[in-house]
Amino acid sequence: MSKTFEESVNVSRETWAKLRQYGDIVRKWQKTINLISPTTVSDLWDRHVLDSLQIWALDPKPKTWLDMGSGAGFPGIVTAICLAEHGSGWVYLIESNQKKAAFLRNVIVETGARASVHPVRVADAFDIAPEIEAISARALASLDDLLEMSEPWFEQNEKLSTYLHKGRDYQLEIELARSRWDFNLVKYDSQIQDGSVILQIDGLKRL
Repeated sequence: MSKTFEESVNVSRETWAKLRQYGDIVRKWQKTINLISPTTVSDLWDRHVLDSLQIWALDPKPKTWLDMGSGAGFPGIVTAICLAEHGSGWVYLIESNQKKAAFLRNVIVETGARASVHPVRVADAFDIAPEIEAISARALASLDDLLEMSEPWFEQNEKLSTYLHKGRDYQLEIELARSRWDFNLVKYDSQIQDGSVILQIDGLKRL
C-alpha cells in the first residue's frame, strides 16, 4: 500500500535522497536519544517518513508552516526537506526538549531543510512566528488541546489550515472538540496506516 503512495508523490530524486538521509540520521541519533518508539525503528521509512510525507502530498505548495511539538521532526522536517527543492516556504519547528532541538538543528544543517528550531513551548511560540499559513502536528495531544494551541494563529489568519495526524480514536476526539469549537473538517484516510487519518481543519472559532 505504501509503495503505491510513494510512487504517487511528486518530489525530485534529490528530495527522496534527502529524506532517506534524514532517516539514516534518525537511526544514528536514536542510539543515544529516544527520538521515536524503539519498536518502530525497523519500520521507520513507512511508519514515520512516508506517514509524514502525506501532509506534503495533501498541500504541496510553498507555505509558512508551524510544526507543533516537532520531536524527531515528523512531519515538520519532512515538509521542510520538500520545501528545499522549491527554494521557498519555511517551517518553524517548535520543540521544547533541548536534546531533540539539537537533533533537529543537525538535520537541518545536513539536509538543507528549510526550517528553524525554536526550543519553546507552543504557548510561547506566537511571538516567534505570528505569520503562519499552515500548522502540523503528529502524536502530540488530543484534538481539543491541539485546537486550543492553534487558536492564536487562527485569530491572526482566517485562511489558516491545520493538518493533524490522528489514530483510530479520532472520531471520539472530533466529537469532544465539537463541544467547544466550531470548525470546518476534511478527513483524509491514511495511505500508510490502516485506521489512521489526517484531519484538515479550517475556520476554527471558539463556541
